[in-house]
Amino acid sequence: MRRNQFHLRVNWGDTDKAGIVYYPNYFKWFDIAAHEFFRSIGLSPSTLSERDGVILPLLDVRCSFEKPLYYDDIITVMTEAAEVQPKTIKLTHQVFARGVRTGHGYELRGWVKEANGSIKAVEIPAAYRAVLEEDRPFPPLNADPWLCS
Repeated sequence: MRRNQFHLRVNWGDTDKAGIVYYPNYFKWFDIAAHEFFRSIGLSPSTLSERDGVILPLLDVRCSFEKPLYYDDIITVMTEAAEVQPKTIKLTHQVFARGVRTGHGYELRGWVKEANGSIKAVEIPAAYRAVLEEDRPFPPLNADPWLCS
């Protein structure tokens, strides 16, 4: 299946009073990762919407937290199209910092068409399924992808 990864730095506003990342930020990062994933394979959500009338609403989400993240950590979010069903895509996400997985989860997104003020799940076209299902390995995980502190 297709894969993508991106990096970001934990901001002060992402943390709680103890300086640990506040848990809803994982869901924000998952959403960003999903959009980056679709852009990386040429299926930008804005382009899909404008060109095909397709939106990718979130249907289900889950996250498990394993290790804390802190202000100024550089994280890598690795995303994979784990399941492509006729009308849905399940993206799995893994979050790493300093080479250690800190959390993981998934998003289930619908392939939904907007028309005449209503929305309806439709089948993912074969050409798009082929792109989503193409096997591409993750690049090697670097403990400090930006080589900075």
